[in-house]
Amino acid sequence: MFRVAIVGRPNVGKSTLFNRLCGTRKAIVGDEPGITRDRIYGTATWGGRSFEILDTGGMVPDVEEVIPQKVLEQVEKAICESHLLLFLVDGRAGVTAPDEQLLPILRRAGKPIFVVANKIDVPELEAHAAAFYAFGAEELFAVSAEHGRGIGELLDAVAERAGTSGLDPQKETEREIAVAVVGRPNVGKSSLVNRLLGVERAIVSEIPGTTRDSFDTLLVRDGERYRIIDTAGIRRKGRTEERTEKISVIMARKNLERADVALLLVDAEEGVTKLDAAIGGYADESGCSVIIVLNKWDKVEKDQRTIEEYADAIRRRMKFLSYAPVVSVSALTGQRVSKLFGLIKAGWEARQIHVPTGLLNNIFAPDLVQQLTVNNPGQDLNIRYITQARSSPPTFVVFTKSSKPLHFSIERFLINQLRQRFGMQGTPIRIRQRIKPPRGRKK
Repeated sequence: MFRVAIVGRPNVGKSTLFNRLCGTRKAIVGDEPGITRDRIYGTATWGGRSFEILDTGGMVPDVEEVIPQKVLEQVEKAICESHLLLFLVDGRAGVTAPDEQLLPILRRAGKPIFVVANKIDVPELEAHAAAFYAFGAEELFAVSAEHGRGIGELLDAVAERAGTSGLDPQKETEREIAVAVVGRPNVGKSSLVNRLLGVERAIVSEIPGTTRDSFDTLLVRDGERYRIIDTAGIRRKGRTEERTEKISVIMARKNLERADVALLLVDAEEGVTKLDAAIGGYADESGCSVIIVLNKWDKVEKDQRTIEEYADAIRRRMKFLSYAPVVSVSALTGQRVSKLFGLIKAGWEARQIHVPTGLLNNIFAPDLVQQLTVNNPGQDLNIRYITQARSSPPTFVVFTKSSKPLHFSIERFLINQLRQRFGMQGTPIRIRQRIKPPRGRKK
């Protein structure tokens, strides 16, 4: 697709413009400079044409701090892979020295440049934008990203440029497996994302909380399409102080809800913590398949039973994720990272399984009764009818013979048998009970 990068110095409204063009609140917006760090992708459709929009971090050249340097590297990569640059400036502030410093950097890329003067909220401020004609860009637009003023004219120009680019504007319609990488801060999520993709897509540093926005990257491997979603580290509610950090955590949990598979990262050096278990609970509640990934395995002293001991500890702390496979990897060295793709695909396929109602009631249910009777003489399964209501995750409706719900042990037995019999490994299974109305009460 035709690709457009929004670039500029910090705090000129790049993420606000990105959200406005894409029609979603995908990028975190706030008054704090430097919120966006990694590049974020979105899609805009206008005038029957679709094109990709890239949000980038604020460009600050000639700095020695680690994070600003890495942000600048991410912006340079966005510029290289784009067909058009939207150079966003603060229209109310006028031409500033940082803007003038950035202009030669953008020109060296050899890409068409539209200068977009933002924060022109009322017609009286349009005169302020005229000063930017001195930049000699192909087009100049006065807009208000926050209020939507002037956005239509900007989109008209971008869509026209996209239509003459010769690129295919149609969106892909093939299936994608959405994979969310989640975990507490500094367990190696961005390092794992970069290793999965084979490129430095996310900023990596030893500073906890480096990643703030959640972003998607499409990866095609062995003919399968994976949408890798890197998320911010999830902290305990009482430990999130900054507004930006709180929003990051909320967006990370929302991305779990749209994921098919979650890679739950655990620091193998530190072992399983209460916070890991809490995040695992979020993943289970979202209904996505879960793979527990023990990262930094290269730093652990091991013997033949080490992985079993780790797996046992995980099962004790996260009994609700008994269905989730455990794999040890090293995002730093790449050890066993490629194995994740097979587990991801298996977890996705498991959640797509649909069991015919006839098979559930004519074969599966009678077998359950027989097994339960052998192991627990005199105990009734108390199930009258079973049907699968939906997939992703597999959800079954159970109609009982009595006015009381099934005992939790019976429900757990039912789930285990469904998983074992029909190969639903790696995915949660939901049971919805329909009890028999008491006598004398209308259904």
